[in-house]
Formats: sequence, C-alpha cells, structure tokens
Amino acid sequence: MTLFERTKEIAKKRGINLQKTAELAGLSTNAIYRWKTTNPSKVSIDAVANVLNVPSDYLLGRTDNTEKGSSNTLAMDEALEDDELLLSFQGKEVTPEYRDAILAILRTMPDRDENGKEI
Repeated sequence: MTLFERTKEIAKKRGINLQKTAELAGLSTNAIYRWKTTNPSKVSIDAVANVLNVPSDYLLGRTDNTEKGSSNTLAMDEALEDDELLLSFQGKEVTPEYRDAILAILRTMPDRDENGKEI
C-alpha cells in the first residue's frame, strides 16, 4: 500500500476527508492527492501523521501499528547503521562520517562493551 493509500485509509477511519486533513496539517487543500505522484517532505508527512494521530512510520508503511509512542522502536545502533534511514540535525543531513562518530561515542559509554551492548 502506498503512502497516499495509507493516508486515505486512516483518514477515512478517523472520519476526516483528505482536503480537511491537509488543511489541518497546514498544507494546501490538494497536497495529499499529489502524494500519488510525488514524494512529500518529511515535515509534511509528520504534520499529516500528527493530524491523524498516527506515527509517521505508519503512513510510510514501516509499521502497521497506528499507536503513537508504541514499543515498535528501532535500537539506536540499528538506526544509525541503517543506510536507508535519513538522520538530520538542525535541518542538515547527518553524513555517514558523523553517523560513525556518533556510534563510536555511544560505544564508549561506561555501561557498554566494545560492541555497544549493555553490560
């Protein structure tokens, strides 16, 4: 199921049409319909997810869990090593070199072994 289809489905379950969802998210009225052919920004996806009270990962198809703050989380070391995951800090993408540095710092924490596993 595509991002558009998931968004449409959950909006329908919430009893709200896509135009109203887009407006509440601060987007143009037909913005969500354009998701059929374009890739929206993370900011837009997050805004729509907030309106629909679901995690953005649900809309993106990464999880089927519609509960926010669920236990369906990714361990930090897995997240940082995932090349598909886009990380940003202060609006700028975190480079692979910075990812490696972050992982190295985390692995030196006193309650971790050399592989970053909790002792």
